[in-house]
Amino acid sequence: MPLTGATILQVIPNLEAGGAERTTIEVAEALTAANAKALVVSSGGRMGDELLKAGGELIWSDAFASKNPISIFANSRTLARIIIERKVDLIHARSRAPAWSALWAARRTRIPFVTTYHGVYNAKGAPKRLYNSVMARGDVVIANSQYTADHVRKEHPFATDRIVTIPRGVDIARFDAEKVDAFRRQVLRRAWKVPEGDTAALIVLPARMTGWKGHREAVAAAALMARKRELSWRMVFAGDAQGRTGYVEEIKQLISTHGLDGRVSLVGHCEDMPAAFALADIVIAPSNEPEAFGRVAAEAGAMGVPVVVSMIGAQREIIEEGRTGYSVPPFDPPALAEAMARLISAGPEGRRIMGQAAAARIREKFTTAALQQATLAVYDRLLGRPA
Repeated sequence: MPLTGATILQVIPNLEAGGAERTTIEVAEALTAANAKALVVSSGGRMGDELLKAGGELIWSDAFASKNPISIFANSRTLARIIIERKVDLIHARSRAPAWSALWAARRTRIPFVTTYHGVYNAKGAPKRLYNSVMARGDVVIANSQYTADHVRKEHPFATDRIVTIPRGVDIARFDAEKVDAFRRQVLRRAWKVPEGDTAALIVLPARMTGWKGHREAVAAAALMARKRELSWRMVFAGDAQGRTGYVEEIKQLISTHGLDGRVSLVGHCEDMPAAFALADIVIAPSNEPEAFGRVAAEAGAMGVPVVVSMIGAQREIIEEGRTGYSVPPFDPPALAEAMARLISAGPEGRRIMGQAAAARIREKFTTAALQQATLAVYDRLLGRPA
């Protein structure tokens, strides 16, 4: 196997939660399967056990989240020492502050340096643009969507020839409707207080409670749909408040103001997202800022659920308009209401047909296995070991 015996070091501030963290573990799993050693420098977190189960090794450090220039330079020396002591062949950075340390350590030890552009960073002013630019300085710059790749080309044209687009993937073994049994659905149904035998279409917005995820627009759209008595539906916001109690109270007040207390509910963080998608008839992701990938659309699609997304950012790359879901402008409750009403009116059979098409699309284009294979191919090429 091309990577047999190689040692790859990934650097990320922590392993608490998120797409970059999930991808770190998925790549560690693929490296282990390829008989390579997968090292991760991080402060650890709730996903640390998953890294160990994937065959990776955590090198603990809480220093790499610091944006202090002195700390960043000191961290580069730490990484150089690890590279030498552990005979690291390639270093892969997934966040800006540790990426600067990794860049300098890679140049000092003369090993390949890879970056993944996981998000679209704020670039107001020359100092911030310079700080962000480290993510475009890899020998290969991985973009997690075509939208992200286009952004990198625009912001950092010097990196154009080194960009490789590798979309984030869905673990289709986990996000498989057939593997979510009746008990898991029942547990979540009771937790969400969805009545037994309820035939109303269940609309789920799965996102942390923050303004740019579109909860305000969803409530306004729900108020418009409530005027149409022929539409039978209920809506659930499933996401962690993350301390934003003011925003949560604002959304609850909006729900009450529109007379939607019996139809729109906040259920908090959900641990079992496959079960959440299995319960849902429709999933919405009406973000009013661009998403760099569109995890919700991809995971829901894998579970066979049609999705309504904002037409900004990378979410539109996930769906096929009118066949697996719909896209609507951001900040546009009437358009969001119309798209949801269309899916409600399609009935269970119409939604089932769209869901089947969505699942087939995800399995063809957006799987974890495809991400792993493409990432390891980048490593192979840089190490001069063509697959």
